[in-house]
Amino acid sequence: MKQNEQLIDVKEMLLSRQLGKGIRALENYLLTSQRQQDMSQLESIKNDYELMTDYWQRGYDDPQREQVCNQLLRRMFVLTSNIETNWQIAETPFLKATYQRPRRRSEGWSLDGIKQMMETFVSDVALLELEPEHTRQQKSSALYASHFEQMRDLFDYILTSRQWRDSQADAFLGMLLSPTLASVDQQLIVSAITLSAMQHFCFQKFRVLIELYRQATDERLRQRALVGWVLTASSERPVWQLYTEMGSLMDEVCQDERTQTELAELQMQLVYCQQADADRDTIQKEILPDIMSGSKLKVSKGGLVEMDEDSLDDMLHPEASELAVERMEQSVKRMVDMQKQGTDIYFGGFSQMKRFPFFNDICNWFVPFYAQHPGISQTWNNARAGKFLKTITRMGAFCDSDKYSFVLAFDQVLDRLPQGMLKMIEQGEAMAMPVGGEVALEEQRQPAFIRRTYLQNLYRFFRIFPARAEFCNPFDDGTMLFFAKGIFGRNELAGQAVAVARFLMKRQRYEQARDVLVRVPQDRYDTNAYVLLGSALQHIADSDPLMTENCYRQALALQPGHVRATAGLARSLFERHQYEEALECYQQLALQQPDHRTFLLNAAVCQLNVGQDEEALKSLYKLNYLYPDDLAVTRVLAWALTATGKYEQADKMYAQLLNSEKPFPQDMLNQGYNHWFQHRIKKAIDMFRRYRDSLQDDDFSLEQEFMTTEHQLLSTKGISDAEILLMVDAVGQ
Repeated sequence: MKQNEQLIDVKEMLLSRQLGKGIRALENYLLTSQRQQDMSQLESIKNDYELMTDYWQRGYDDPQREQVCNQLLRRMFVLTSNIETNWQIAETPFLKATYQRPRRRSEGWSLDGIKQMMETFVSDVALLELEPEHTRQQKSSALYASHFEQMRDLFDYILTSRQWRDSQADAFLGMLLSPTLASVDQQLIVSAITLSAMQHFCFQKFRVLIELYRQATDERLRQRALVGWVLTASSERPVWQLYTEMGSLMDEVCQDERTQTELAELQMQLVYCQQADADRDTIQKEILPDIMSGSKLKVSKGGLVEMDEDSLDDMLHPEASELAVERMEQSVKRMVDMQKQGTDIYFGGFSQMKRFPFFNDICNWFVPFYAQHPGISQTWNNARAGKFLKTITRMGAFCDSDKYSFVLAFDQVLDRLPQGMLKMIEQGEAMAMPVGGEVALEEQRQPAFIRRTYLQNLYRFFRIFPARAEFCNPFDDGTMLFFAKGIFGRNELAGQAVAVARFLMKRQRYEQARDVLVRVPQDRYDTNAYVLLGSALQHIADSDPLMTENCYRQALALQPGHVRATAGLARSLFERHQYEEALECYQQLALQQPDHRTFLLNAAVCQLNVGQDEEALKSLYKLNYLYPDDLAVTRVLAWALTATGKYEQADKMYAQLLNSEKPFPQDMLNQGYNHWFQHRIKKAIDMFRRYRDSLQDDDFSLEQEFMTTEHQLLSTKGISDAEILLMVDAVGQ
């Protein structure tokens, strides 16, 4: 998205409440890029500002000064935003064409005229039922085509509109809540408002979206409005500092438990959107090959070819055919499970089907799917396999954009199917079953499903639309993690923030989980929040270890004996080499869960580090007896034997470890020490080299390993610093 750095600087001044500085900066900008109307508005604001400062300098006490200052800041913000919108339209050919088209086609866009246009359409559709059957289809096509042109122009008009006044916002809110208008039209308007408000924040557009979410009874409208106001509110700029009403509206709407739940669900769904590329690769590389190999179809240049049921290969190797079918069934089930969890399983396939001229109109990426859309109505009504087409679009978990793609590509797809399959489809004998499984109509009416498919519309637009670079993309600038934004750090959302952080932790998004948790008000932290934050920090390389430790101590202060908090504290202490206190924690955990192998193993490691060798060996021998196949136990025992001078026993265990299918690099290092302590220098050198080569880490330093990590042990074994340097030199860095 093209941006004017001078205007961005002015906005930053206003958001930091530097009103006088902002006025001077905008004045300097307008002197070189002057529009008389803009300069006149700025002069008016400047005069009011100078009048306010004059009263202040004279020592007058004005109880309204704060309110006046806020009003001037907002007037400046609105003016700057309008200038920025005009500049962007002038500098961007696509936006310029989008701006001009609706304004050329209609001289004036009065609010009354817009509402009348949409109400007339609903009336005309109802009157079609009175038309004779032989003329109804023709008149219906003409009516829908004409109305689509009007709605496309309205979409473009709203998208490129400047800042709204209160009266405009109220009028649009009334239209969007009116039961006399078509839901498809209302949903399309919501998307236009959302794109416009994301492009340049407008408080009145935000207010329309949040009020629509609170008041609408149509769930499809509610969910589009929810996505709209959340993405608008989570702008990178802290506009809520200027528009304090945003906080009040947020407080009111977040009191509702349903809203709290939907916000958490929306945040998780946005994360799934971000994973679409990785999920596409998984499907294409791991799932689809199994599905195709288990079917009786083969891909050729001419399309799909149906293979002979009784092929020679099947007769010679029937077990291979059975295994292929079994893998296919497992892959289909995996795809169904991914879809149910929220994965966008269709992005990879349908992203290749957006090159139809249909998608040149920006509104077509957001218009709800309806069969009368002039872009698909002819294909829909004349399709050779209409029943199949209608069934699969109704049953599948497709977003609106993908449904349009499917219909547009339908005839082309049919021509590339095997003749036997084509005949069954055309005669209505083939059962339509979308990959990913059938979605019941009741589920499709659920808020989460409606919201998910709408987000997929958005994601496809921002990833595929040719002019996508001209828009503020929420999937690029970090906006999607809105739970980490200041305005969403509200008391009512504390519990949901913890749930979102847990969701992120499961997906190894540790930094994002931390960013969400640090926004939770301190007085709303509970044990789970402290434990999650501590765990997130432990996975982030540059985190403060003392802060991590403090999280677990805070959790234990709230709930003494909490297992996860105690385990986290033990690990944190161990990493800071506080072995005695870490041992106390692990011993406490072992008492609580005496069969927990990891706790017993870590306690033994701590015992080794504090000199309790005999106790450690006793515990490790017992674990090795109980779990002879556990290589983690074998590994710790082998190192304990090495450290305590039982080298021959350690040799046997290292042989077991290094002969495993995938040797662990740490075992090579430890066996190197074992050789060294037995003065088998050449074997030690070879093992250290194997360890170094297995890491493939340019930053690794064997000298640091010897001089820092295990220097005390080496010294205890009688190895001097001079010998350490000889070993480093012999291994070679």
